[in-house]
Amino acid sequence: MANREYNVLFLCTGNSARSIMAECAIGRWGKGKFKGFSAGSHPKGAVHPMTLELLQKLNFDVSGLRSKSWDEFSRPDSPPLDFVFTVCDRAAAEQCPVWPGQPMTAHWGAPDPVAFVGTEEQTRRFFYRVYSELDNRIKIFTSLRIDALDHLALERRIREIGKIKPPEDSG
Repeated sequence: MANREYNVLFLCTGNSARSIMAECAIGRWGKGKFKGFSAGSHPKGAVHPMTLELLQKLNFDVSGLRSKSWDEFSRPDSPPLDFVFTVCDRAAAEQCPVWPGQPMTAHWGAPDPVAFVGTEEQTRRFFYRVYSELDNRIKIFTSLRIDALDHLALERRIREIGKIKPPEDSG
């Protein structure tokens, strides 16, 4: 892969929290090397309010964020995708979308913060925990020297990144 900007699509079911967070994080850490997108197999139609609140607190511009179907990325005029990462959580028995085509794919499962049940403050902390898990993976991914890795090595690395878990909460 040549030295250029890579298109990365993050997929989840509802496209209201995790994939939106990942889209924002890769925009921050990608520094012109990666362009992020997000979509869902069954989009909710709106970004979850707590996702917007968290991203605003982290100084992201949320004005253009929206929940959308992954169908938008299978059209002839869609940007060609280099990477597609599913961020749904298989452990929660969610149905993860499968992306057809040629992009390199990996599963970066994270718990669904929208499904979390707790007080408002506990929910805020859980949203932040999920964001931090995705943000950490994206920092690692964007630091890879993609042009220096062969296809198989790159594929192995992006799959390994999806297995990285955050340290257990001590509080």
